[in-house]
Amino acid sequence: MPVVAIGRAQDGPRLGVALIEGGLPCAEITLRTPAGIEAISLMRAAQPDLLVGAGTVLTTDQAARAIDAGAQFVVMPGFGAEVVALCRARGVPVYPGVVTPTEVMRALDAGVSDLKFFPAGTSGGLAHLRALAGPFASVRFIPTGGIGLAELSAYLATPSVMAVGGSWMVKPELLDAGAWATVTTLAAEAVAVVRSVRGPVVRDPGAHP
Repeated sequence: MPVVAIGRAQDGPRLGVALIEGGLPCAEITLRTPAGIEAISLMRAAQPDLLVGAGTVLTTDQAARAIDAGAQFVVMPGFGAEVVALCRARGVPVYPGVVTPTEVMRALDAGVSDLKFFPAGTSGGLAHLRALAGPFASVRFIPTGGIGLAELSAYLATPSVMAVGGSWMVKPELLDAGAWATVTTLAAEAVAVVRSVRGPVVRDPGAHP
C-alpha cells in the first residue's frame, strides 16, 4: 500500500497513473498535508479503477470530509472510537492503528478486526507483530512505518499480515520532481515481491485496502 504525503493536489491523477502502470492500483493519501482531501477527490474522478483511501485521519471531521471527497477506506495512526463509529456508520472500511494488546481489544470491542500496526519499525518490527498476533487469531494487520522493500517479503509471509504500507515508492521528493517513471518502477518492484510471496495482486475493497 503506497502511503502518500502529497504536496500538490493536482499531482494526484498523474500519481494514480504511475501506480496503475506499476501494477499497484491503490493509494493511501495521508492528511498530513493540506492537499490530501482535494487529491483524493481528483484521483477518484480521474481513475475510477484506482482504490483511494485517506490516511493519518485523526478526527471525525477529517473522516467525514475524506469520505465525502471519495475516500474508499480510512486509516488512522491510533485508535479513536468516534472515528471508527463514523466510518462504520458510513459503510467505509476503517483501519485504526494499534501497537499493544489493549488497543487491539478496544478495536475488537468497536467491531474492527483489520488493524494498522504502527509504527512498525520502532515498535519491535516483525517480532512484535507476531507476538501481538498470537492471542488474536481473528485479527489481520497492516504494518506501516519504517518498512522498505527489503523487509516486505518477510512481512508478507506472515499469515496475520493482510497488507503492508510504505512510503518508499512515493516519497515526497519523487512527487515534487514529477519522477513518475521512478514511481512506476518502484511500484512494480513491490508488486513483484507481493506476487513472489502471495500470487497475483487482487483489488478487493471489501476486504483489503
